[in-house]
Amino acid sequence: MTEQLTKPSESGGPGGAKRPAGDGTPARRLPRLVVAGRDLTLEAGLALLLIAFVAVAGSTTDAFLTEGNITNLLKQMVTTGLLAYGMLTVILTGGIDLSVGSVVAFSGIVAAGLSSGLPVPLAMLVGIVSGMGFGLLNGTLVARFQLAPFVVTLAALTTIRGLAFVYSETPVAPEKEGFFELGSAVLGPIPVSTLIMLGVFLFGGIFLSRTPAGRSLVAIGGSAETVRLAGIGVRRHIVLAYTISGACAGLAGVILASRVGIAQPSVGTAFELDAIAACVIGGASLAGGKGSVRATFAGVLVLALINNLLNLYDVQSFWQQVLKGLIIVAVILVQRTGKARTS
Repeated sequence: MTEQLTKPSESGGPGGAKRPAGDGTPARRLPRLVVAGRDLTLEAGLALLLIAFVAVAGSTTDAFLTEGNITNLLKQMVTTGLLAYGMLTVILTGGIDLSVGSVVAFSGIVAAGLSSGLPVPLAMLVGIVSGMGFGLLNGTLVARFQLAPFVVTLAALTTIRGLAFVYSETPVAPEKEGFFELGSAVLGPIPVSTLIMLGVFLFGGIFLSRTPAGRSLVAIGGSAETVRLAGIGVRRHIVLAYTISGACAGLAGVILASRVGIAQPSVGTAFELDAIAACVIGGASLAGGKGSVRATFAGVLVLALINNLLNLYDVQSFWQQVLKGLIIVAVILVQRTGKARTS
């Protein structure tokens, strides 16, 4: 692997236009980090941002670097991480999935409810499969009937949330101790649920970058017509993307119910916004065709650190929403400025 720090020619202006000779205007482009031919500037910038967050947190509060807080941080980021990977697969195709928060609630409460009469693994599997089924339905409506993803998944958001309340209007507390193991077990210093999320990102990254199906998902977001002319089934790949998103949301719901020890039909409200924010912070284009699994994972870490720090600073919940929104906007503006200067 070769590594080099490249700096674009200072003779060219934005968009490749050359500056007038002798105008004396200094070049304002920023250097890019290219490793083995791959531009890792965004990932490097997010890594620096994470280091800055950790440095600030470690120097301003004694509780941040404690074992208990780090373990809690690793557990809390699982839900957003799983949702963000599923959301990324959909965004890459040019779509959006607003239903994932409701799927989290439905899958969790179904798994918790069924665990009293079924073996715990089977109850959890039913919860995950239910999420996969909702994703399959969303994908079919989008791909087969050419409906707008925003409209389809917005309708699914309200429908699935309603179904969660139909299943149980009150929180469901699992009775079997085995139900809590998935969310509480640790392997060495790392929670098992976090390892599951890391596995999803690892194999999900390989899927998107090394398999024909994964590459097709990315290509569809760039130009669905070109993919169709190449003989690749656009519809079935779009269905696949939404099914993956639903499966990730179902898994997140089951793990969340196992971790907190209770499943509520109201949980998961606005979870879809955190998932979208993680993808956007990671540089994914909502127009489709562009996104990085590594950078999305970095976006998940940024959001988790923001939430953790605001909790440690005992910031009230409504101010947390305000500050988190402003920080996300600031991060995205910095990214856009950097892109403009490196393009």
